[in-house]
Amino acid sequence: MEAYWLSTLGVLALCLLSVALAVHSGSSKGFAGKLSGPVIPADDDNPLYRIDRVHMNSVEALAPFVVPVVLAMMVGVGPLTLAVLVWAHVAIRLVHMIIYLRGGNAAKGGSVRTILYVSGALVTLVLILVTGWAALR
Repeated sequence: MEAYWLSTLGVLALCLLSVALAVHSGSSKGFAGKLSGPVIPADDDNPLYRIDRVHMNSVEALAPFVVPVVLAMMVGVGPLTLAVLVWAHVAIRLVHMIIYLRGGNAAKGGSVRTILYVSGALVTLVLILVTGWAALR
């Protein structure tokens, strides 16, 4: 497992990002006097909604990515290959978060934000395929 230190750090960065977004979402709602739960209006122009959604997007993307990373380590995917996939995903998630939190046209559905989300999903798909291939060898 020592060979996978760079990938491990990337996974920890994704987990830390998700926790930081949870704190940011909760504290933002608290400071605005809102209850926990869904934010209304559910509109990309509402900053509280964007904060809540970017947190939920990070949570939604975490498990389908982290599980194959752990499996990749178990079946012996090359450490460099895995690290590249992990850090590409981290970079995509960070840019997605920045775009979404900033708002504007790039943050609206069907725009840059969507392209980034799909890009992260494609990296996850590649990871799953690489892991499956290594398991079959």
